[in-house]
Amino acid sequence: MLDLPPVWLGACLLVVRGFDLLMPWGLFGPTGQWVGASLVALGCCLMLAAVAQMTLARTSVIPRRRPSALVTGGIFALSRNPIYLGDVLILSGAILWWDVPVAVPLVFGFILLIQHRFILPEERVLRLAFGAAFDDWTGRTARWIGRNLR
Repeated sequence: MLDLPPVWLGACLLVVRGFDLLMPWGLFGPTGQWVGASLVALGCCLMLAAVAQMTLARTSVIPRRRPSALVTGGIFALSRNPIYLGDVLILSGAILWWDVPVAVPLVFGFILLIQHRFILPEERVLRLAFGAAFDDWTGRTARWIGRNLR
């Protein structure tokens, strides 16, 4: 298996879909579908915005590749990890859309997996490559979403 975030997201989505086929719930209803679709759309938009910014900065979007630039503006001023946040929104949206409340803990497991397999190692690389600029950015911008209070 390729150890990449989209592969992990795909695996989680397959688990959610499997639960949906095995155990129909009917808990969230049409509201769940509307909110779920909105979360999936928002997640995709976040990912596209982040990829566009990284492409314009001529740095890699592929985990474990050496970054050539530190992108801190735009969407990266709201989240240090907008692509991973997009993954979480897509997974959460799928759970609502397919009406699988039993899969909600999977979101937290996915967050832990992504944080430990990808985010923390990426942060070490960025800190080594960009030093004080990276530290300044982490002081202002939260890992997942929002601004850090100083």
